[in-house]
Amino acid sequence: MHGSLRERSYSRLLNEEAARILQLFGVETRVFDPSGMPLPDDAGPDHPKVAELRELVMWSEGQVWYSPERHGAMTGIRKAQIDWIPLALGAVRPSQGKTLAVMQVSGGSQSFNAVNQLRVLGRWMRMITIPNQSSVAKAFMEFDDDGWMKPSAYYDRVVDVMEELVKFTLLTRDRADYLVDRYSERREDAAALSKCVNQRCLCEHVVGVTDHVGA
Repeated sequence: MHGSLRERSYSRLLNEEAARILQLFGVETRVFDPSGMPLPDDAGPDHPKVAELRELVMWSEGQVWYSPERHGAMTGIRKAQIDWIPLALGAVRPSQGKTLAVMQVSGGSQSFNAVNQLRVLGRWMRMITIPNQSSVAKAFMEFDDDGWMKPSAYYDRVVDVMEELVKFTLLTRDRADYLVDRYSERREDAAALSKCVNQRCLCEHVVGVTDHVGA
């Protein structure tokens, strides 16, 4: 998921470059295009772009979040995508336990404001955010006319991040539920189950008394 709608969006180009690298590692990738997505609360969850985003989040095992740095922060376009992802959909937590890598592009000198914010949001969304990250400075100099990233230390770092994401995803595959299992949530589930059982017993008792009175 990238955070710019420009025709030559460098966060999108970085997204596409990383997708190509992941495919070389044997990963199936899908890129979400935020164009046409409404602002949070300006439409319902049945909006086609919102539904597409949530479907992709549910489908994925791991995610990569990209953003340009604008006025010292991630873009509103990037944040809006995260705001459309709920912490819970009924009994399902769409993002919990999935791996996450974060990257940013800058028009000037290297900065880490956007990736730091993305990392905080990844933790908030209960994702397993990998230690490595990438920040591409002067991004307009790092891509050729066809949109491919030029060989550089920045490119090498992107490969490092994608390789690490694959490794963490493989290591945590089928173990994510155990890693994010929480005592507080088990207590809540037990309390809800107890309440349900007690209500059922009460209903059966009421029915029994009613039947007895009717007899």
